[in-house]
Amino acid sequence: MLLRWPWPGGVLYQPVPLPTFDFLSEPSVKTEQTPERVELETGADPAWSVIWLHGLGADGHDFEPVVAELGLSQDPAVRFVFPHAPYRSVTVNGGMRMRAWYDIRSVDIAAAPDAEGIEASSQRVVGLIDEQIDRGIAPGRIILAGFSQGGAIALHTALTRNVPIAGVIALSTYLPLPGDVDLAEKRHATSLPLFLAHGTFDPVVPLALGEAASRRLAEAGFHVAWRTYAMPHAVSPGEIDDIREWLDAVIRG
Repeated sequence: MLLRWPWPGGVLYQPVPLPTFDFLSEPSVKTEQTPERVELETGADPAWSVIWLHGLGADGHDFEPVVAELGLSQDPAVRFVFPHAPYRSVTVNGGMRMRAWYDIRSVDIAAAPDAEGIEASSQRVVGLIDEQIDRGIAPGRIILAGFSQGGAIALHTALTRNVPIAGVIALSTYLPLPGDVDLAEKRHATSLPLFLAHGTFDPVVPLALGEAASRRLAEAGFHVAWRTYAMPHAVSPGEIDDIREWLDAVIRG
């Protein structure tokens, strides 16, 4: 869940893990809630979709408050899809079961990546993209977003899958598998706009990992908007303002 702290310019959202049992708080506004995801729409007949993945130990409700904070126009309307990660044992947390897109095997989160778990979650995101298209969202009007682990899956999916998306928002995250960018280069799929952002004193995902991801993606030719904020492993008011501006530019073309 997201803790709200007073912060210069507004509210700082700091994700904290949920209890390991299956607890789902009731959101204040929703268009649909299923065992797999939560959905919010900014207006009727959405023409765009944002699939937003939460971080380790959280769930799809985590970033619901951010939709209102973004204050996007209702024309065109946007559907936000917040899937819940499956429960799994997480090695770095003593094997406790919690919602996670993949296992973290070391305090050094980039070491010994769980390639199998990453691929499985990425395939699930592909299924969500296909579902949005089946529900009437035009190919190329889908944006992947994610925080921490969720951002890693969003990047991995965009880089390694042939998916019809308009861009990626990757917050406080890193490249989960070292060969991801190489695969994108081989597919000549480096024109995608990317928004990467990180806290300068993030104790969970070191800033250096975010900087390395931004640098590698820019070198490959991606259109990277890289932002840093004086904050921990969190989402700040200034970051939300920048996401709004980036989203508006992508949606308006």
